[in-house]
Amino acid sequence: MRTVKQKRLWKRGLMIVAAIIIAASFWYTNRLINVMAREERRSVEIWAQSIHQKANLVQTTEKFFDQLRDEERRKVELLAEATRRMITSEKNEDISFYSEIISSNTTIPVVLTTSEGKITSANNVEFSLDSVQYLEGKLREEFSRYPPIVFDFYSGRLGGNTRSRNIRYYYYKDSKVFTNLKNYTEELINSFFSEVVINSASLPVIITDSSKHEVIASGNVDEQAIADSLALQKKLAQMEDENTPIRIDFTGYGTSFIYYRDSFLLRQFRYYPYIQFGVIGLFIFLGYMVFSAARRSEQNQVWAGMAKETAHQLGTPLSSLMAWMEMLKMKDVDESIIREMEKDIFRLENVTQRFSKIGSKVSLKDENIIPVIHEAVEYLKSRTSKKVKYQMNFRPDEVMAAPVNKYLFQWVIENLCKNAVDAVSGKGTITIDLEENEKWLFVDVSDTGKGIDRDQLKNIFDPGFTSKQRGWGLGLTLAKRIIEYYHKGKIQVKESIPGKGTTFRIQLAKAGE
Repeated sequence: MRTVKQKRLWKRGLMIVAAIIIAASFWYTNRLINVMAREERRSVEIWAQSIHQKANLVQTTEKFFDQLRDEERRKVELLAEATRRMITSEKNEDISFYSEIISSNTTIPVVLTTSEGKITSANNVEFSLDSVQYLEGKLREEFSRYPPIVFDFYSGRLGGNTRSRNIRYYYYKDSKVFTNLKNYTEELINSFFSEVVINSASLPVIITDSSKHEVIASGNVDEQAIADSLALQKKLAQMEDENTPIRIDFTGYGTSFIYYRDSFLLRQFRYYPYIQFGVIGLFIFLGYMVFSAARRSEQNQVWAGMAKETAHQLGTPLSSLMAWMEMLKMKDVDESIIREMEKDIFRLENVTQRFSKIGSKVSLKDENIIPVIHEAVEYLKSRTSKKVKYQMNFRPDEVMAAPVNKYLFQWVIENLCKNAVDAVSGKGTITIDLEENEKWLFVDVSDTGKGIDRDQLKNIFDPGFTSKQRGWGLGLTLAKRIIEYYHKGKIQVKESIPGKGTTFRIQLAKAGE
């Protein structure tokens, strides 16, 4: 009992130490992961802030280009007004100012045409008036991006009846400066999208249009995860749960939304402590199983060696006793004494047989277990107190066969009965019941003793466990080994009530199963 308690205390102590080590490792790793998570979160915040700043820069540039476009329109209108004034001026009126306005235009391509599209003048264009006479085809399409300024050639009135032959059209397009700046803006927007998608933080990013149903660009995202609208909406909802989408407005692009979530590395780090805990737990479990198997193997070798050595030591005195028995028979000794001594010698032979079979391959034979149990109990009856009653609830002529080794199975029955005798303190009843079903035989050994405490039930089959002042705590361990290892059955405490008694149950396969 003391050995079992010490072993239990050692186990608890080791478990507490292991728990402290695991908890300390888990705490430190989790703390390290939190620091790394904060650092990455800070880089994400810096990235998001830079996205906002770049978006503001693009929006500011777009507004500047809108103003520049309006300025060029007003400049063309001023050219048209100067042209009108030159047409409608008096003969003596100084038109040098209007002429200077017209000649000062060195950047905006303008074309003046009749109502039929014939070119009458052009400035800052890439074609020659000698080779091109009409504004038509691709050239007309090129100069029709903005609506032309219409005015009456003779009256000088802006607008007027567009069917009149006197109507002139002032066509123009963006200047080279504006076009270059516009191209730069588009490159800026495209590079903005690229920088958002291919980000240094390796964040999963999706850029959608204003409806949030069309993907403009994406990066670090599985394409299958956004292949259809349903999957896209699910993915966007996951991203929005982690971070609020960034709204961006672009001229020509409209409103766009930038969805992003934590990086894959950060999300993996969040699960790392649990994975680490699982790996450590698995390692401890496997280590425990390996060492337990090694310990059981070592114990089995010790058991087998001790049992064989015991059988060998018993052989010599047993042979001598048998010789002395023959001499006593020739001396006319009382027959009753001779019979009892023969029983004890036969008992010693059985014990020797039992010990010799430990650690060896045991042969099982289909036996009717009723006479086997009856023989073991009858031997014990004459050697226990008369106040202990044995009750066997089965008929001697019944047949219940199971594959057993007679000597080892009787050893189990004797051990259970001896424990029962100790439990009833020399006065009580020991009952043996037999049951069967289609596959199994059940042997129940009950006593009317003091019972077993609930907290001791899980340890009663452990080596060294005993409630006696003198005892090795090996009886039930041997019984469990014989039934479960050699007979492939089961032995367990079926019921135990403190103060009322205990029932052990042996379960064996029926013969032929």
